[in-house]
Amino acid sequence: MAVSSNNAEMADDWATFDPAWYRARYAAMLDLMDIPVEQTREFHDAHGAALGHAPNPFFDEEWYRATYPDVAAQVTAGTWRSGFDHYLNAGARTHNPHWLFDERAYLAACPDITPATLDAGGYRNAYDHYLRVGDGEMRGGSCFFDPETCIALLAECDQDGTRRPFAAYLRRGMDALPCRSVSLYFDAEWYVQAYPEAHAEITQGLWRSALHHYLCNPTPQAFDPGPFFSESFYAMVNPDVQAAIEAGALRNGYAHFLSDGVHEQRKPCSTLDLAHYMRDPGVQADIAGRRARDGLGHYLAARPDLKPPPPPQVTEDQARALFRHMCAARLPLLLDGRIDFTTDAPPALSVIIVAHDQFELTMSTLASLRANYHGPMQVVVVDSGSRDGVAGIEDHVRGIEVLRFAGNIGFVRGCNAALRRVRAPATLYLNNDVDLQYGAIANALSRLMADETTGAVGGRIIRTHGMLQEAGSMIWRDGSVQGYMRDAHPCVPEAGFVRAVDFCSGVFLMVRTEVAQVLDGFDESYAPAYFEETDLCVRIRALGYRILYDPAVCLVHYECGTSDGTSASRLIARNSDLFIRRHASGLRRRLLRHAPNEARARHADDGRHILFIEDRLPLRHLGSGFTRSHDIVTTLAGLGYHVTIYPIFRPIEDAATRAAAFPENVEVIHDRELPDLPAFLRARSGCFDAIWIARTHNAARVASILNDAASYIPAGRIVVDTEALAACRDMEYDRLHAITPSRPLDARLADELRPLFVAQRVVAVNTAEADLLRGAGFDNVSVLGHVQAPRATGPGWAARRDILFLGAVHDMASPNLDSLAWFSGQVLPLLVAQLGPDIRFSVCGHASPRVDLGPLRHHPNVRMLGRVADTAPVYDHHRVFVAPTRYGAGIAYKLHEAAANGLPVVGSHLLCRQAGWRDGQDMLCASITDPADFARQVVRLYHDQVLWDTVRDNALTRITTEHAPQDYRNAVATIMDAVFTRG
Repeated sequence: MAVSSNNAEMADDWATFDPAWYRARYAAMLDLMDIPVEQTREFHDAHGAALGHAPNPFFDEEWYRATYPDVAAQVTAGTWRSGFDHYLNAGARTHNPHWLFDERAYLAACPDITPATLDAGGYRNAYDHYLRVGDGEMRGGSCFFDPETCIALLAECDQDGTRRPFAAYLRRGMDALPCRSVSLYFDAEWYVQAYPEAHAEITQGLWRSALHHYLCNPTPQAFDPGPFFSESFYAMVNPDVQAAIEAGALRNGYAHFLSDGVHEQRKPCSTLDLAHYMRDPGVQADIAGRRARDGLGHYLAARPDLKPPPPPQVTEDQARALFRHMCAARLPLLLDGRIDFTTDAPPALSVIIVAHDQFELTMSTLASLRANYHGPMQVVVVDSGSRDGVAGIEDHVRGIEVLRFAGNIGFVRGCNAALRRVRAPATLYLNNDVDLQYGAIANALSRLMADETTGAVGGRIIRTHGMLQEAGSMIWRDGSVQGYMRDAHPCVPEAGFVRAVDFCSGVFLMVRTEVAQVLDGFDESYAPAYFEETDLCVRIRALGYRILYDPAVCLVHYECGTSDGTSASRLIARNSDLFIRRHASGLRRRLLRHAPNEARARHADDGRHILFIEDRLPLRHLGSGFTRSHDIVTTLAGLGYHVTIYPIFRPIEDAATRAAAFPENVEVIHDRELPDLPAFLRARSGCFDAIWIARTHNAARVASILNDAASYIPAGRIVVDTEALAACRDMEYDRLHAITPSRPLDARLADELRPLFVAQRVVAVNTAEADLLRGAGFDNVSVLGHVQAPRATGPGWAARRDILFLGAVHDMASPNLDSLAWFSGQVLPLLVAQLGPDIRFSVCGHASPRVDLGPLRHHPNVRMLGRVADTAPVYDHHRVFVAPTRYGAGIAYKLHEAAANGLPVVGSHLLCRQAGWRDGQDMLCASITDPADFARQVVRLYHDQVLWDTVRDNALTRITTEHAPQDYRNAVATIMDAVFTRG
C-alpha cells in the first residue's frame, strides 16, 4: 500500500507491521513457543493474525472484529487474512481502526478537516491525518483521550509524550498507567474501585487498562464510566436508546449520550441536571467558544463538588430588614425633588397610593414608579394620618396630588376618596411598600387596554426573599382565598403564562377607571382593609369583565410592611365572614379546596385543559414536525383550550425564547422531563380533560406511565398524532439503498403502532398514512395536515437568482442531511456547469451542533445561512427552491412553506406523492437517483419564466384552497369534538 511521503514514518507506523512492539506485546506467547526474534513477522502472518493479534499499537485486531462482525465473518470465510487486511484494503474510509479513535468525533471537533482537505493533503483517511498531524497538534481523536492530561500523566512516570501524546500512550503509557484517567469522560480510578472484578482482570493482564476494559468488554451496559453516568437510569428514561442498543445500533447508553444525548441535554443520571447547568450563560459561552466539548465536559472540568458550599439562604425576616435598610439608605438621595410627576399631557394612568407613616418605603415606591414608567401619570397620595415625613411628602416629590386626613382612615376609604379625583382611563391601586420591576406599568397598561373585555390586571408578586407571594389568586368554595404558587420560585412554569383569574392582590391592581367608578370602588364594609380587592374583582367579573394575571407585570413586595400585625388576623376573620355572606350563591359553584384542584382553580374561566406531550418544545425553527406541533398548540389555545406543553426532554431554550415562541396563555413546562411525568400527572390529578401526544414514539415512551396513572388522567380522551410513520420512512430508505427489507411494511407498522392502544383518537398527516392506519385496524383516524397562509407576492422571476434549500438538520441520520449531501455532491456540480460559476446554493435553517456540515461549508458555491429570524427576504431573493428528499414520511412542511412564500419547487417524486400535488403544474418532480435529471429540472424552472409563473401560481392556489387557517382551525376543532363526544 502506498502512503504519502508527508511524515512517512508515522504513516508506516499505523499501516505496517511493527515487530518490536509486537514482540513486547505478545512476549508471553512468543517466549512460550520459543519464536526467534527474526521470525516474529512470520509468526504473526501464520498464526498471530488468526489469533486476533494486533499488528501495531495503532490497530486493535480483536476489537475491530468484535465491532464489525461482518468483517469477522469474512475473515473466517477467508475473504480477508485479518481485520487489518480488511481495514487497509476496504475499510479505511468507513471503519474505525481502534477503540480510542472515533473518526466522526474527530471530524466534528475539527471543522477545518474535510474530505477535500484530506484528499488535497494526500491523507488516506482522518486517522492518517490524526496520526501524522493531529496528534502533534494536540487534537483529540476521541472524547476518551485528552492529550494534555496524558502528557501530565506520562511526565509522572518519567515518560515523554509532548511530541505525540496519543502515540506515546498507545506505545508505553497505557501499560504504565493502567488505572489512571486520561479524559474527563472516563473515571478510571472510580472504575477500578466500583468494579473489583474488572480490576482483577486488568491486574492479570487480560485487559491493558481500565479504559480498555470499559470500551471493549462484552457486556457494555453492565459498567458505568464514572459516578456521573448511570446505564440503568439512562436506559429506563430513554426507551428509544434502549431499543437502539437491543437492535445493535449502539454499544451502550453512554455511546448514545456522548454522540447525541449530551447535546439534547438528556439526564446522564438521576442526580445531574445538565439542562439546569447549561442555563448558565458562562457555560454556554465556553461551549460556543470550544473551551469545552459539551455540558458534561464543562461540568466535570469545573468539579462543582470541590467548590466551596453556597452561602446560607437569607431568611425572609433578614430580607425584609435589608429591604427596609435599602429604602432608608436611598432616602437622602430622594429628598431634593428629583422625583417629578409633573406633566401637561392628559394622564394615561392614575395611581393611588395610601400611606400611613412609612416615609422611607413610600418615597422608595414613588421613585420606583417614576423610574418604571415615563409616560404621563396622575399620582394621588393619600396621607392617612401620618406622623412622619409623609405629612410633608409634597415638599420632596413634584407633581403629585395629596389627600390628607387627620386620622388613619385605612386603605379602603383612602382609595375610594382618591378614586373620585382620578382623570385617567386606567387606575392603579398600588401599595407603598413595593419595588416595581422592568416594564411592569407599561406591560399592565398594555394588557388592560388590549381587550375591552379586560376589567383588571395583576402581576407576579415576589416577596423580599425572592419567593412568590402570588401569581394570581383563587377563591375556594368555602370562601377561603389562596395566592397561587405562594412560596414557589418566581420562574416556575406555573407562574409564567397569562390567564384569567378569580382576583389579583390589591398590592398591584390596575382597573379600568370607568368600571371602578361604576362600582363605586371598594366596598367600604371591608374597611379598613382585607378582602376588599377580592370582593371588587368578583363584582368586576359579574359585569362581564375578566381579571387577568400577567407574568410580565412583576414587582417585589415588602408584605405586611404597612399593616398592624396585631389586628390583621381579627380583620381577616371578620371580612372573610362578610365576603362569604355577600357571595354565597357564587361560592357554591367554586371548587373544593384541594391541592390537586389548584391547576384548575387557577383559571377563572371554563376552558377545557389539554396536556400536549412532544419530544421537546415545538419551536417553529426546528422544523421536522415541530412546526406542525406548534401550529396545533396555537390552534388549540385559539379555540379556548387551556394548553400545557410537556416536553419529553428538558428544554435548553432561555426564558425569552420560550416566551416569544408560544401564545401567551399556554403553560410551558420547562423544568421537568420524562422521568418527572408520573409525579406531574399525580400532582395534577383530575386537572386535564384530554391529552394530545405528538408522534408514535412518544406514545411508546409514555404508554406505561399513562397506564399507571389511569385513575387520575382522562384515559378515555387521549389523542396520538402520528405526525409521520417511521415504518414508511424506513421502507423508503431501504428502497433507496437497495436493501432487502428484513420485515415487510405491515410487520414494521404493527410494531410502530402497538403503543397506540392508549389512543381514543389517532391523527395522521395525510390520507395515504390514514389509509395505512385504517388498514392496520384503527377505525378512529382523523387527518390533519399543515396550515399555511400565502404571503404577499414577492419579486418576480427576473428580480431573483440562485437556489434555496430551507430545512432543519437535527442529527447525522436526518433525511435533510442525506438530501443535502446528495444534492451538493451530485447535482450541484452539474448546475454550476450549466448555470455558471456564479450560481449559489443557499442552505438555510436550524442545524444541530453535533451535525458535521463541513463539506457544505467549504463548497465554493454553497452559502450557509444558518437559522434566520425572518425568512421572507431569503425566499424573496431566490428563484428556485429544491427539496431533493430521498426518503421520508408524512408531508414535508418545507414544500408548503416555500409555495406559500411564492417560491416554486423542484422536488422528489416522493414529496409530490405525499402532498398530492401534480408534476409540472404545482411543482416539478425529478429523480433522486439520477443527478442529471434533477439538474435538468432545476435548470428548466430557473430559465423558463412562463413555467416559473405557472408553477408558482398553481402552488399558491393549492395553499390557499387546501391549507387555509380557518379550515385548519375547523379540522382541529372537529378532532377535539370527536374526542369529547366519544370520550
